[in-house]
Amino acid sequence: MSLVSAWHDLLTDDVAEDTHLHIESELQRRGLVFDGRALCTVLRPRLTTAEELAGLQRRIRPLLRAFGKAHRRAREDAAFRAQFGLLDWEESLLATDPGYHVPSPTSRLDFFYVPESGALALTEYNAETPAGAAYGDALSDVFLDTRAMREFTKSWDVFAIPARQGVVGAVLDAWREFSRSRARPRIAILDWDDVPTRTEFELFRQHFAAMGLDAVIDDPRRCEYRGGKLWASGAPVDLIYKRVLISELIETCGVEHDVVRAVRDRAVCMVDGFHCKVLHKKASLAVLSDESNAAMFDTGERGAIRDCIPWTRVVDERRTTYGGAPVDLIPFIVDAKDRLVLKPNDDYGGTGITLGWTVDGSVWEAAVRAALQAPYIVQERVEVPSEPYASWVDGRVQIIDRMLDTAPFITNGAYMEGVLTRLSTAALLNVTAGGGSTVPAFVVQPRS
Repeated sequence: MSLVSAWHDLLTDDVAEDTHLHIESELQRRGLVFDGRALCTVLRPRLTTAEELAGLQRRIRPLLRAFGKAHRRAREDAAFRAQFGLLDWEESLLATDPGYHVPSPTSRLDFFYVPESGALALTEYNAETPAGAAYGDALSDVFLDTRAMREFTKSWDVFAIPARQGVVGAVLDAWREFSRSRARPRIAILDWDDVPTRTEFELFRQHFAAMGLDAVIDDPRRCEYRGGKLWASGAPVDLIYKRVLISELIETCGVEHDVVRAVRDRAVCMVDGFHCKVLHKKASLAVLSDESNAAMFDTGERGAIRDCIPWTRVVDERRTTYGGAPVDLIPFIVDAKDRLVLKPNDDYGGTGITLGWTVDGSVWEAAVRAALQAPYIVQERVEVPSEPYASWVDGRVQIIDRMLDTAPFITNGAYMEGVLTRLSTAALLNVTAGGGSTVPAFVVQPRS
């Protein structure tokens, strides 16, 4: 019997209704909502095995080394760095020393993983402000107290896969390297007042407080740089856990904003710092998968790139290869629309993405023309896995297939810490875009 079937077989009407009511009330009580919507709308978590989780870790370690190698070369080689499509102001901020060596202490790899075939496809490297770690841990707590989980654990041992501690640990690692001390920093969690992830900031603030660290949540527009210190919520801060996007910070406040100046002057440590923008660009996937860069990676790294990254190129008038054969890129993109996706180089929430198989030829050609005028990538379509998930609808259990992704959190550019899973019945699995559900993941083994 599969783990999924074992869970669903326990969902009698009584168990399912009790589980639904518990989840619903706990989400409201704990503020586990995103833009007013409940984070989770289903009756089971994601269930995996220790072997499956270890296999994922093994496969992504050489991939992370390849990303690190590309970042180091980009820092040193302006011609190579041009492949990432940085804007002028992003180039200028690369001169800022973050005070620690890891470009992205906290990040997230967004994969589609198909257990039946073992296919693993990276569609985005969120190397700047990965959301969801604290939400996932809180959802784990909610599910552990459900009636369905109590029934399930009569036959199975269940282990949560925490992420929040890893994120917080990476933030503090960067602070120790920056400060060269073990001093306890005052922390500012910075983002706009009206962002939908604000409830997660409170979960992080509570975690910092449990560690004996003073942390505040504030809007960058209220921060002031004076007396050699950055001030937030009425007092100086030493460390920024940055959740505001760098591009939004600069577009809204400018490159001479107080937060930017304080970071440039090393008056405050910011995680993740300006150097993360190189890998955060979607072009980073094109840099790794482009045949012109293959020689810089070792055998294991090239194997991981082939294993994990779908064919990806920056949209440009050029010759390249596809499936080992030479192609003119733009005519190829136009002709192969049913197996390609166009994505802006630096955006989020599904904004600007065109799925070739969902539009007609004229719309696709217009999208290609637009992609030539702004930094864009083109990526090969990948298989999107699905699993049945139960929900409580109109007084009964309803089980339908939902597409899902596999998005491990990465700390210090090397280590996997927890897994975000998003569900959807739509082609774009993105909570920000307005659809789907988030579920926690658990490692499961038979109870002896």
